Amino acid sequence: MSESRALVVVDVQPTFCEGGALPVAGGNAVAHAIAEYTASHRDRYALVVTTQDWHIEPGRHFATPPEEPDFVDTWPPHGVAGTAEAELHPALADLAPDASVRKGQYAAAYSGFEGTDDEGRTLAELLEGVDAVDVVGLAESHCVKETALDAVRAGMSVRVLSDLTAPVTPEQGETARAQLRSAGVEIATSR
Repeated sequence: MSESRALVVVDVQPTFCEGGALPVAGGNAVAHAIAEYTASHRDRYALVVTTQDWHIEPGRHFATPPEEPDFVDTWPPHGVAGTAEAELHPALADLAPDASVRKGQYAAAYSGFEGTDDEGRTLAELLEGVDAVDVVGLAESHCVKETALDAVRAGMSVRVLSDLTAPVTPEQGETARAQLRSAGVEIATSR
């Protein structure tokens, strides 16, 4: 019996790229690398799913003036629903995902498993019948990590393709990779 594998593209949105509200260094390069990878490797995947931060009123997730964000539990406004920054990165215009999940509308949400598609299906429901997932996107140290950990909890074999993601900081990236490895996630590359 052959393995059924999905690609989960996490939060590749302008809000997390250079010039966005909460930029990750290398975010734009990651977006373009994911676009190139999927264009030439789409046939490896039974399903391609994207996730997006899609904040309507996420409560304490956004620091409100005069409060300063602590960048742990509170953040500057980002991924605001309906804005260009919350859409998928323009580099992914030709991606044509099989499904798209939006998360964090009314509360903090780091894992793609906390969101739903336009029909109300969770990522877990969309991935039914899938044995393995490759997780890519932004940021490795936050939403990529949490999505990968939830995929492990859901019983899937999980790889994070390290060259198709970027952490908020190198130190946070190292910590995230250690957590992922200890949970059984394989850290691999797209090559």
